[in-house]
Amino acid sequence: MTDTAATYVAAIDQGTTSSRCIIFDHDGAIVAVDQREHRQIFPKPGWVEHDATEIWSKVQAVVAGALAKAGLRGRDLSALGITNQRETTVLWDRATGRPVHNAIVWQDTRTSALCRELGGDVGQDRFRDRTGLPLASYFSGPKAAWLLEHVPGLRERAEAGEIAFGTMDSWLIWNLTGGTEGGVHVTDVTNASRTMLMNLETLQWDSSILEAMGIPEAVLPEIRSSAEVYGTTSVGTSTGVPVASALGDQQAAIFGQTCYEVGDAKNTYGTGSFLLLNTGHRPVASKSGLVTTVGYQLGGERPVYCLEGSIAITGALVQWFRDQLGIIREAAEIEPLAASVEDNGGAYIVPAFSGLFAPYWRSDARGVVTGLTRYVTKAHLARAVLEATSWQTREVVDAMYQDSGVEITSLKVDGGMTANGLLMQHQADVLGVPVIRPVISETTCLGAAYAAGLATGVWSDLEELKAHWKKDAEWTPRMDAEVREREHRNWRKAVERSFGWEENGD
Repeated sequence: MTDTAATYVAAIDQGTTSSRCIIFDHDGAIVAVDQREHRQIFPKPGWVEHDATEIWSKVQAVVAGALAKAGLRGRDLSALGITNQRETTVLWDRATGRPVHNAIVWQDTRTSALCRELGGDVGQDRFRDRTGLPLASYFSGPKAAWLLEHVPGLRERAEAGEIAFGTMDSWLIWNLTGGTEGGVHVTDVTNASRTMLMNLETLQWDSSILEAMGIPEAVLPEIRSSAEVYGTTSVGTSTGVPVASALGDQQAAIFGQTCYEVGDAKNTYGTGSFLLLNTGHRPVASKSGLVTTVGYQLGGERPVYCLEGSIAITGALVQWFRDQLGIIREAAEIEPLAASVEDNGGAYIVPAFSGLFAPYWRSDARGVVTGLTRYVTKAHLARAVLEATSWQTREVVDAMYQDSGVEITSLKVDGGMTANGLLMQHQADVLGVPVIRPVISETTCLGAAYAAGLATGVWSDLEELKAHWKKDAEWTPRMDAEVREREHRNWRKAVERSFGWEENGD
């Protein structure tokens, strides 16, 4: 049994493939974890859905599971925070609490034609000056518009105030705080900033965009800060716990990495990678293929904004090397193989498997392997696979500097690929700044817990949170500037070779 005189904060991480709950103690250390997967529903090519009711039941199960593993009861928790897959959209009936349709997942592309239609003569930048986002099927607003158009009778019910719209944070908070019995219908500024419906300056819903998309204001949640008490739980064994934070997953990670100063940046290395840069209290418009987003807002304080760059393929390239080429049997084997040679032997791999994301946004690009000679071995190719992640990250960092004039002084990293020391060293080399990995790698949950604990007085301020953050490893640049620039030129040449393979979508 755990000492219940201590202070505990729980974080729900409602992700794309699973939901989990992690309980942290006052020092920010992990006490218990519970996790459950949910179904991925693919009704048609390009369509991806989740059953929001199933997700809610899994969330209840992981909270109960984590409490049981920790030997705690709900009343031992000082606060509960939420972090979530961003942009996934659900509409539900306020009277019955039932979703009117499966949730449409962020990966779903059914709204591509609608986005082109909304762009009209202006194109994908039509709403960018107000929302920081390009018109793309990725974001929530067009998903809600699609549901209102395609579910029979839904528009009339929505206009009558019978329907609620939300991203997964709103759905969970509403259910946690009572659902049909007085559930609170809110979202936070970070999730609202991914809907394409919120004005970045005012932090309110933009009525002209709502009108353009045909979304009645009656369905929308109230926009609140990322760290405040929205309500208290009224479900199961965990009643009376303050629900005190909500952050989209990448914003939660930057908060958990304690990136609280202008110029602080973090990169999460997963299947793809998400790099966020703190730009302070002003939203910086991007002309370099990035999106502008809210990083976090604490209570009544001014919001902190970020530039965000999305890289489609990083860890997935290692999987391809393992599964499609069969050169390695386990992902971990790539590091010793790559380390067995001094460099890439002149070979570069650009993993544009379905186009390139930031900063290029080239859907016509396809993957290429360049610079091959008879000298190149599988070890050189292994090295080129790892280096592709570093160079793609460097290009996003360069784009961030072009947009903001803010130079990063170090890069905090998390995610599975950070276990690869060779990759982390190369990342430091090509950026020319230290790369730092924290002791607690679960930075998404930690960020949600930190924000909830701040809102409820568990922690006093950001300085106390910074004192908790502990470094596990640091890599400092060792590459000569001349070598770095030569390699970068070669990488850019390789990227250019990837353009123009897909013609007219054939």
